Order: sequence, then structure tokens, then C-alpha cells
Amino acid sequence: MPSLTRKMTKTGTRLRVLATFAAAASLTLALSGCTKLETHSPSSVRNAADASAAEAGTGAGAKGAQARAGGLGTVDCAHTKCIALTFDAGPSENSARLLDILKEKQVPATFFLLGKRHIDTYPELVRRMSDEGHEVASHTWTHKILTDADPDEIRDELERPNKEIERLTGKRPTLMRPPQGRTDDTVHDICRELGLAEVLWSVTAKDYKTNDSDLITGRVLDQSSRDGIILLHDIYDGTVPAVPGIIDALKKRGYVFVTVPQLMAPGKAEPGKVYR
Repeated sequence: MPSLTRKMTKTGTRLRVLATFAAAASLTLALSGCTKLETHSPSSVRNAADASAAEAGTGAGAKGAQARAGGLGTVDCAHTKCIALTFDAGPSENSARLLDILKEKQVPATFFLLGKRHIDTYPELVRRMSDEGHEVASHTWTHKILTDADPDEIRDELERPNKEIERLTGKRPTLMRPPQGRTDDTVHDICRELGLAEVLWSVTAKDYKTNDSDLITGRVLDQSSRDGIILLHDIYDGTVPAVPGIIDALKKRGYVFVTVPQLMAPGKAEPGKVYR
């Protein structure tokens, strides 16, 4: 479909430019003055849930993690070397091929979806993501930088994709990823109000700067570690071809792929908090 191809090329170029200027959204970014962004690790969420279960005498622990993992298999990330693949800014014309790869490899992923020109252009892919066991989350409606928006704009950017995703899948998102990783106390408060936890990343291939699939693969492998959250973008031409090699190499290293909620089980991400 040539018109969609042109549309996605323009979208990819636009986001590539935005992301290049944004690369700076480091995981230790300062919000204002000397205030630092407080983030929570997947292991801290698991440990808190286990401690709470032990105190309550419920014996949740590992069994709880296994029972609640779901998706494309169950796993206890407290005792398994887990890692999460996440994809931003789709769905796109590349997403069907990506879903084929994930299905073939039996790997679940977490998709942080854009609304305008993505969810509204490829609704069938949103449904497929959910039906095939992937976690479907929000990346806002227009990729607006939330720290530059007023509260009403922030709510609109978050509520519009939430409503569309829920309409298409029957499930309301509980996770979001702020564009360029930029967030602040106002964003936290509105996310808490809307029932959304914020998810950043610990591994980035900077695939918005290159279409070299080998380079993308190398960057991911160099940075990956246990409980890692890998950031990729399936809108760029070099990314999806890199995914099979990333999966195979990390599996050889003993990693098990999970969704972001699985990574935290038996705990759960809390609305208004930030995780990476």
C-alpha cells in the first residue's frame, strides 16, 4: 500500500529527528534544579511483593510469580535471568513481520503504542498484539513531550490511546512510556490519576540514528543484563531485521524473555511511579 508506506516513512523521519535531539533523555535526567528522577527496578518490585507476602503469611513468593506471569509462558524472574523486549511508536507497516518473528521465537514483548497515524491506522495489529499474548501499553497520542504540556494536554495525550486500546483489545493499559523519557511531578500525578505506571529502559540501541541491523544488534547485546528493559522502535527499517539475532544471542546467554509486568511479578507496577 504505497500511501501507507509514504505515511510511515514520513512518521519515521519525524520521530527520528525528534529522537536524535532527545537522545539526551538519559536515565538519570534531572527534572528541575537538583531534583533527580526516582526510579524503581523490577527486582525491587519483586522483593517488596515477596516481603509483603511473607509478612502476611500467604506464601506467595515464587509460586505467585509463576501463577501471574501468563502471556507466552510462566517464569519466576527472581530465580531466572529475565529480560524484556519493548517496542515504541508503533504499530507500523513493519509490525506484522515483527509479530511473526516473536510468534516463531515464542517471545513475548511489550508494545508502547502511538495513537495518531499508528493505532488509528493499524487497529488490526493492535488486536493481534494483544491476542498473541503481548503487553499493549501507551506512548501517548501524538508523541508530544509531556513536560512541555499543560495538565489538560497531558491527560488528553494519555487518555486517547488508553481508550482506543481498550476499545480494540478489551483491556485498559496500565503502563505508559513518556516520549523521549521526559517526565516530571505533574506527569507522575496525572499518571497516578489515570492508573498508569511509567516505564523507561535500561538498554537502548539508538535505532533512531541508524538502519544498520548489525550495529543495532551489537548495541543491545553489549548493554543487556539481568532484569534489563530493551528499548527498540519497530518503525525504523533496521530494527525488525535485527530482532531474530538479538533473541537468539540472548537466549544462548541464558536469558528468558518476558513482558514488563512479568518482569515484576509477583509485584505490580504502581500508578504514578517510574520503573526501569
